Amino acid sequence: MPFELVFTRITEFMKADPCGNFRLMVGTDSQVHKLHTVFITGIVIQNEGNGVWACIKKVIVPRKMTQLHERISLELSFTEEIVALFTEERKQELIEIVLPHIYQGATFTIEGHIDIGAGKRNKTSEFVKEMVTRMESMGVAPKIKPDAFVASSYANRYTK
Repeated sequence: MPFELVFTRITEFMKADPCGNFRLMVGTDSQVHKLHTVFITGIVIQNEGNGVWACIKKVIVPRKMTQLHERISLELSFTEEIVALFTEERKQELIEIVLPHIYQGATFTIEGHIDIGAGKRNKTSEFVKEMVTRMESMGVAPKIKPDAFVASSYANRYTK
């Protein structure tokens, strides 16, 4: 579906319960196949404790991408591409849904989920600082494993 429709669905979801605690999360995962590499970007709006609306964007690169840094960097580029569609005007529109209800506890945050981990045994740990800095530069809260579930779990499900 076009991004305009995705944005409309997100606003409708939030307007259904404007007193909610909303987390807009975007994250990408990839899977190398025999002749191509599949990238899935998940776009998720969660009203904590009260449901979720989500969709995916699929991109197929017609080659086997074996270099981990290249793949992680491209995953983040796809995430950044979607995050950039949430312009300041669109973010303001989402904030204005919850703003009249902040004294009743309403919240809204945007997170970029990065499919990397900082653990010593994790092959992606050397890329954490670089990728986290890229997300922060977009004004989005970066999340890495185990908190990056949109990338590491939701999007991962569709890469197979």
